[in-house]
Amino acid sequence: MSSSTVRTVTYDLLRQLGLTTFFGNPGSTEETFLKDFPADFTYHLALQEASAIAIADGYAQATGKPAIVNVHTAAGLGNAMGNLITASLNKTPLIVTAGQQTREMLLMEPWLTNVDSTMLPRPWVKWAYEPTRAEDVPAAFMRAYATAVQAPAGPVFLSLPLDDWDKPCNGPAVVRTLGHRVAPDLDRLKEFADILSGAKSPALIFGAAIDRGNGWADAVALAEKLNAAVFAAPASERTPFPEDHPLYVGGLPFATGPLSDRLKGHDVAIVIGAPVFRYYPYVPGPYLPEGMRLLHISDDPGETSRAPVGDSLVSDAVLATRALVELVKPGAAKATPAALPHRMAPHPACHPEDAPGGKDGVHTAADVFAALAEVRPDHCVLVEESPSNLADLHRWWPITEPQTFFTFASGGLGWNLPASVGIALGERDTGRNRPVIMIVGDGSFQYSLQALYTAAQSKLPIVYIVLRNGQYGILKSFAVLEETPGVPGLDIPGLDIVSLAKGFGCEAERISDLEVLKARVKAGFSGPGPLVIEVPITNDVPPLI
Repeated sequence: MSSSTVRTVTYDLLRQLGLTTFFGNPGSTEETFLKDFPADFTYHLALQEASAIAIADGYAQATGKPAIVNVHTAAGLGNAMGNLITASLNKTPLIVTAGQQTREMLLMEPWLTNVDSTMLPRPWVKWAYEPTRAEDVPAAFMRAYATAVQAPAGPVFLSLPLDDWDKPCNGPAVVRTLGHRVAPDLDRLKEFADILSGAKSPALIFGAAIDRGNGWADAVALAEKLNAAVFAAPASERTPFPEDHPLYVGGLPFATGPLSDRLKGHDVAIVIGAPVFRYYPYVPGPYLPEGMRLLHISDDPGETSRAPVGDSLVSDAVLATRALVELVKPGAAKATPAALPHRMAPHPACHPEDAPGGKDGVHTAADVFAALAEVRPDHCVLVEESPSNLADLHRWWPITEPQTFFTFASGGLGWNLPASVGIALGERDTGRNRPVIMIVGDGSFQYSLQALYTAAQSKLPIVYIVLRNGQYGILKSFAVLEETPGVPGLDIPGLDIVSLAKGFGCEAERISDLEVLKARVKAGFSGPGPLVIEVPITNDVPPLI
């Protein structure tokens, strides 16, 4: 009999793929997989599976490599689903594994069986599989890896019966290499380049794929060659272009009519690395202003096929942008676009004293952001989950370096706090050690609060700024737009943010004085672990669009 087991062959495969960092919350059906956990592997414990998924997502985005998440059969996968949706829309390569009951009992569906195991995570995984034979487990991991990293990247799922691991396996596993970038059809791209070169007023709309693919320099080169206005795609989860660049004119709104209005005056627009378009509130209007032609480039055929307007090309966003730089003609005669009034970019006159003031001694969110901008360290990574204050945040904290802004592509609360933990772990493991700050609303803070435990246990010097206005501000903004007064459950009094954070092992305090806040934040970036600061702000309700 072979001395190799399914477990030993699988762990050897994972070593060769560089997948030695696990995230999870173990259960009884996972313990056989984790038995005698190898000394050269690392396991990061999360106290709930939603946090485990998001921590792994943040880690994968920070390191640029896939990550493994281990959750507990059907119950754990159910807990994880909200953040699995976000990982899917983030296009993050994750290998999500869950234990399954013993094969000998599956027919009876005993307690904790994952019934129809491959169906539960759909449609939010690219591939879901439960190996037919124990000896197929290593090859299933290889296929899972290949599927996760190939374009469009995303999570995959393996259901693994708990009695498979000690079964004999004729190893070693077959390890394959593969490419993960899709080159453009050059003839089609030349057509796009000719259309852009002939435009009187082209607009470039860049999406998160530019940042994921390290394409800032290419995006800037294309914008400058065309002398074209640059927008960020609506609700972009990563910043695709320097927000202090003179050609940047802001993020597009995520509603049909307002988005069309923002694009007026442009005869051609090209969306690169984002959907067409990410909408949320229904505000009627045309998809595009009259007379505009839309072009679209994405490595995701699902995005290109469901776009309601535009001519599409399937390609890696950065490879296509780089090629367009060579193909388009210079646009020297075109006028440099003027900044729009609600441009999400810094203004030369922005100083803390210019920020709008609060009332009754309580500061506005803008006051807080202006103060934080004064003590912003070099190369700081910002993680954001304060949707009602996003416009003010970008005005006072413009993103000027690649891979320094992260938020959720799904809009589902509870991803960003644990993701900040994974991002900080990634900064540590890559040796970059960039400081990490998270801006989060008091409502958002509650969704994956358990992730603070992982941050504290790992001694990660993350600074959390919790804006305390005692309400779901974004929902009140929707209530104004939708004309729905009297909706219950939009106020959240009685929360003690400081006590909650201390209970998970973090340093925490409540600060209302902005000078004190600035000093504490500066110290927090070099502290021994996570620091949570609750900052009271006014309960103003900003406009949604």
